[in-house]
Amino acid sequence: MSELPEYVLDRTFDASRDLVWRAWTDPDILHQWYGPGVETIIHQYDLKPGGAWLNEMKMRGMSDYSRMDFQEVAEAEKLVWHHASTDADWNVVANPMMPDWPRVLLTTVTFSDAGGKTDVRLSQVPIDASEKEIAVFAEMMSNMDGGWGKGYAIIDELLSQLQS
Repeated sequence: MSELPEYVLDRTFDASRDLVWRAWTDPDILHQWYGPGVETIIHQYDLKPGGAWLNEMKMRGMSDYSRMDFQEVAEAEKLVWHHASTDADWNVVANPMMPDWPRVLLTTVTFSDAGGKTDVRLSQVPIDASEKEIAVFAEMMSNMDGGWGKGYAIIDELLSQLQS
């Protein structure tokens, strides 16, 4: 496969770029919207290149673990991380709910001013993935809007609270 599928979600938030950045980078806020409808526990959040975000989402009596290794952090402008499913010891493993899901996604989030509001672009691309993993990612991309959309709706509420 020559061209990797890329999931892209563009969204404008009705808040300043600094406040939207805070929603993405303050663990006390992030855990409230990341993984909507489940209990999200952030075990570690070291926001710097080479730092890690260790995340657990509890649902239906089980836990889903993921590790995000920060590649780039440009304050209020850009976050880049490698996003991987892990076991409880934070070792990268196949996703237990979708074994053919790519083990690692390159995630890029950019923030830009939009006349008192903030444009956010989220992009995810499989890296070091097999043909089957790439195919599964491409097939499932259309379903990803739902989860991110629910999280973004919570961000809207949180931003409103933070501004008042």
